[in-house]
Amino acid sequence: MPSGLRHLVVILGDQLNRDSQAFDDFDATTDRVWMAERRGESEHVWSHKARTALFLSAMRHFAASLRGDGIPLSYTRITDAGPDDLVAHLAEALRTLRPRRVVLVKPGEERLREGIRAAAGDCGVDYVERPDRHFLVSTDDFATWAKGKTQLRMEHFYRWMRQRLGVLMDAGKPVGGRWNFDAENRKSFGKQGPGWLPPPQAFAPDATTREALDDVAGCFPDHPGSLDAFDWPVTRDDARLALADFLDRRLAAFGQWQDAMWTGEPWLYHARLSSSMNLRLLSPREVVDAALERFARGEASLASVEGFVRQVIGWREFVRGVYWLAPKKLLASNALKANMPLPDFYWTGDTDMACLKEAIGQTLRTGYAHHIQRLMVTGNFAMLLGVEPRLVHEWYLAIYVDAVEWVEAPNTLGMSQFADGGRMVSKPYAASGRYIQRMSNYCDGCRYDPSKATGDDACPFTTLYWDFLHRHRERFRHHPRAALQWRSLDRLSDPQIAAIREKAATLRAAWATGGQGDPEP
Repeated sequence: MPSGLRHLVVILGDQLNRDSQAFDDFDATTDRVWMAERRGESEHVWSHKARTALFLSAMRHFAASLRGDGIPLSYTRITDAGPDDLVAHLAEALRTLRPRRVVLVKPGEERLREGIRAAAGDCGVDYVERPDRHFLVSTDDFATWAKGKTQLRMEHFYRWMRQRLGVLMDAGKPVGGRWNFDAENRKSFGKQGPGWLPPPQAFAPDATTREALDDVAGCFPDHPGSLDAFDWPVTRDDARLALADFLDRRLAAFGQWQDAMWTGEPWLYHARLSSSMNLRLLSPREVVDAALERFARGEASLASVEGFVRQVIGWREFVRGVYWLAPKKLLASNALKANMPLPDFYWTGDTDMACLKEAIGQTLRTGYAHHIQRLMVTGNFAMLLGVEPRLVHEWYLAIYVDAVEWVEAPNTLGMSQFADGGRMVSKPYAASGRYIQRMSNYCDGCRYDPSKATGDDACPFTTLYWDFLHRHRERFRHHPRAALQWRSLDRLSDPQIAAIREKAATLRAAWATGGQGDPEP
């Protein structure tokens, strides 16, 4: 390649949209696209095999579409020679190709952004970072909205976004007279269970995906998770089929059942679209518009559509804004001073706590768990136990196919672990085993009793919940949103609290070195 190369356009694995601003003014006679699969991107956290396979398959399909359109492309496969580190590999390309500029849209994590910028500078190449038009609000606009706020609340942001976008608005007022229907979106299935569930659209691996699966199996044999159940959209056409399938078969029931859990049912009425959106195979605007169209046609209730829309234009846009306000500060946060290791069963599912065994086992098989399984099962337990937030963050980033740091880190550190001290949510999402019993059938047949905090059959969630309340009593006993929850400690006698603390200490000691299984009764 002659040194007259104008732009080397870097496309990262989660930026697979042809309407990306990276392609603005692209000239096939003077510019070239650069993409690379590198082992380091699966090893800086111990990534689930299915997560790596999804990125590789989607990237290869996208690269094939670029070639089909005559776009000059430099593409490195994971089995090709070169540095394992993505940034180091890019630096080699910059020295070889000698472009005048390296062009890309804002990466999804600060680590890569800093690394690529530094590599460009070291190679004497101009670094041009363009905004990411995939999102509905820019990071600059979010920073303006957040300016002067000591606490950031998604509900306030969500209302601002609804007004800004004109979504579910009528003459300046929310459709239906309410901003959200969250209270109607928390139903459990009850003892009768969910009954027949519409299976999601299947995506049998094609030749490209099978090759990616083989490469992952060969390169990462010791990584967690399985490839046997790999069944994810890997192209824009696939993703659009997945969207239509959700709208046709599950949106109408999504709202009321979105928090429910059931053994052996990983998908329930959930959309399973987050990985496609985070890879940029679908845009949030098209997803929201499609859901609104179903509401307009009377095919889904306002509660279901609003609950879904809130996830897309509320939480998804909100957490990205939170991340980019101060990513380094967020990643280092540990307001509750938690310092326990992550128990080994998070990587194996080898535990006799039925809820964790189900949620983690499902995750290892598929790379997926829905938001309540993440927040109130795996996340809640880690917070109650007192696991160091950085370790929880690294697990979530590694283990889920839809995990990219901009979306995963705020959800884990801010919402799930309260590591930011309340900057993002008003109080910790702490709950005992009773919550899991109410929202699922996981407790049926489990050897632990969610109503008990002490004794051989005490539920570790319940023991650690009361211990958590006691350990953080002074911090939250006068908190305007949490005081009522913390006042429940007043019902316990001093001997009861002492027994709970002793039981919690036993549990903590058993997992203090990341113990594989569960404490002996």
